Amino acid sequence: MRKIFYFGIVFLYASLSCQKEQQQNSSGTSLTEQKTVAYKAEADLKKISLKAREALQFCKKNQLNTDFCILIDMSMHSGLKRLFLWDFKKESITASYLVGHGCGNNRWSADESRNRPQFSNEDGSHLSSLGKYRLEGRGYSNWGINIKYLMHGLENTNSNALKRVIVFHSWEMMGDQESFPKGFPEGWGCPTVSNNAMKEIDPLLQQSKTPVLMWIYN
Repeated sequence: MRKIFYFGIVFLYASLSCQKEQQQNSSGTSLTEQKTVAYKAEADLKKISLKAREALQFCKKNQLNTDFCILIDMSMHSGLKRLFLWDFKKESITASYLVGHGCGNNRWSADESRNRPQFSNEDGSHLSSLGKYRLEGRGYSNWGINIKYLMHGLENTNSNALKRVIVFHSWEMMGDQESFPKGFPEGWGCPTVSNNAMKEIDPLLQQSKTPVLMWIYN
């Protein structure tokens, strides 16, 4: 009788372990990772507002556009909208989009660092760089809708952006709908948006009489 009871307990434990493993595999994301990224499932509006206030002062001091700027919160999961168009006059977000980051040593176009991106200013690192950028210089891109904007790094953390050919462009592999907990494809360091997103952002950048600030932070 004791043996039957013992084997029953073992069978129950094995079944629960199997169910846990199936739950991990079916979602493509481990339970540990889900817990890690769960608290970043929404944009931190207070944080964005504080960054925007600092951004406005920076724009005034450096002769950049004081109507709007682009804020990118890389502390957020790549499957969430983390690029924000901020209206300085209205003091609010007018639009938000998905944006990709650099893969580093991970596989190109995968999402292996979707919730833990690394950053670098080194050429060849294939990582994105944190810091403030001046968007100035519209040109042809081989990607997306064939439009790119040069990103002039204004800080020590992104001073090599032009040398590294880090530009703002669209990519057909980027989408418009959030995919959390899955992430979006990672490139070689450029902040990439969907084709539809660029079609909305491009006219704003073109119409601006002064360069626009893009601030990538975490």
